[in-house]
Amino acid sequence: MVSLQKRALPNGRVSLTSLGLGTSPLGGCGVPVSFETFEAVILKAYEQGVRYFDVAPLYGLGKSEHFLGHVLRVHGLRPEVLVSTKAGRLLKPESRSKRAESLYGINWVDPLPFVDEYDYSYDGIMRSFADSQQRLGLDHIDILFLHDVSGVWHQEKYPLYLGQLRESGYRACDELRRSGAVKAIGLGVNETASVLEVAAEFNLDCSLVAGRYTLLNHAPLTDFFPEAQRRGIGIIAGGVYNSGILAEGSRGNALTRTYDYQTASESIVQRVKALEAVCERHNVALANAASQFVYAHPAVTSVVQGALTTAHVEQNVASISAPIPQAFWMDLKSEGLIPKEAPLPGPMAQSS
Repeated sequence: MVSLQKRALPNGRVSLTSLGLGTSPLGGCGVPVSFETFEAVILKAYEQGVRYFDVAPLYGLGKSEHFLGHVLRVHGLRPEVLVSTKAGRLLKPESRSKRAESLYGINWVDPLPFVDEYDYSYDGIMRSFADSQQRLGLDHIDILFLHDVSGVWHQEKYPLYLGQLRESGYRACDELRRSGAVKAIGLGVNETASVLEVAAEFNLDCSLVAGRYTLLNHAPLTDFFPEAQRRGIGIIAGGVYNSGILAEGSRGNALTRTYDYQTASESIVQRVKALEAVCERHNVALANAASQFVYAHPAVTSVVQGALTTAHVEQNVASISAPIPQAFWMDLKSEGLIPKEAPLPGPMAQSS
C-alpha cells in the first residue's frame, strides 16, 4: 500500500489525498461499466490509499452517484473518505424532458433514464444538492462544485446562467456552506477565466479545473495560480494528461493521441516527443512526470484521475508516487520544456 500525501484546502476544513478518483469514466462514458466493475475500482482505490472521490449528477445521469454511495455504505468507508459532487444540472425523466446541450456530446452507455437540464438558480442548486444526497445516501457532502460555469462551455448562454447565480444561486451556496451541509464550495470547469470571474463576486474555497496546467500548458503559472493563492482558492487538478497524449505518448493510437479532446496537432506531438526523449534518458514514465509536475505546484491541493479498471487505479497511484530523479526535472528546464520558475516535485509518498 502507498501512503499518499495530503494537503488541506486554504479554508482548513478539508484535507485531500494527493490523488483523487474521478468517476466520470465509471459512469459509462463511451463504454459500458457494470456495478461489479465500479465497486472493484472504488475498493482498489481505497486499498491503494485514495481517500477522495469525485462524482456528479451528469456521470451516467445519476448512475455514478447511486453506485458510489452504495459502495461506500456497504463497505463502511464513508467515515474514512471525502466526497465531492456538483450542482448546476437537474436530472429529469427522459420521456418528458429535453437533454441539455453538451460541449463534447458525451455518450453515456446504459445510463439511468434521465436527461440533464441546466439550472444555477437558488431552487435549482438546492434541489440538485438534495437529489445528490438522496442518490449518494449521504447526510452531508464535503465539496460542492458548480458544474460547467464557463463561457467556453455555455458560449452565448453563459450570461444567462451567470445571471442565475448572481440573482440567487450564490445565496444557495452560501447557505449550504454556513449550515455545514458542505465544507467547501467551488467551480468544476475546463477553464480558468470563469473561476476568477466568479471569485470576484463570491467566496470560493476551491475549484476543480481540468487540463489547464500540465506538462504542455504552463499558462496558470503567471496569472491564474498567483491569483488563486491570493484569494485562498485551492485547485483540484483534473485532465493532467490533456485528455490522452500525456498518458499514452506520441505513439498512442487515434483515440489516445488527443489534446484537449481533439486530435493532437503536429506541434503538440513534437513537444511530446521531446518530453519522451528526456523520459527515456532517465527511465521515467511520461504519465508519472505529468501527474507529479502538476501536483508540485503549491496551489494544487489534489490531482483527480479517472479509472475504468483496477489496473488503471494502480497505474494512477504509481503516477503520483513513483520516485523521479531530480536530474530529470532539471533537464526538462534546461531544454526549455518546462518554465524555469515551475515548482518541482519533492518526495511524494512512502511505502507502508
